Amino acid sequence: MHQPPTNIKIVKMINGEDVVALIPTGKEQLPDSHNLMRLTKPLLIKYVPQMTMTGFKDYVALIKWCAYTSDIIVTIPKDKIMTITNATSEMASSYMNVASSYEKTPVSIRNENYKSERLSDKQNEKLNDIFEELDDDEESTIH
Repeated sequence: MHQPPTNIKIVKMINGEDVVALIPTGKEQLPDSHNLMRLTKPLLIKYVPQMTMTGFKDYVALIKWCAYTSDIIVTIPKDKIMTITNATSEMASSYMNVASSYEKTPVSIRNENYKSERLSDKQNEKLNDIFEELDDDEESTIH
């Protein structure tokens, strides 16, 4: 069985995102003294809960982290990283499988037929009221 490279890492960002990527070494990586770091083919780890016959189960999806670019190498500030860990062999294999078609993944193009509009302050207040009511309902529900 083919072993995945050992430089496939899980990068935990300070915003809570988990990113799996190949971390270049040697001349491909920036010097340690630099405040930036390079990631190759970064993929966001998305945890998607699914309801099954036996209860909830998490499904893990790997999606392109920077969807609106064709760049393979992404440079990030080191101060936005909480920790970097080794990927399990299963995660590394999944990463290699998805990353092999990284360049083929189409870059999303904005739908020109869609017109974005800003909500009025009154509409925004009404939506906030609805969400607050939903939060109140959840707190009063016995689980």
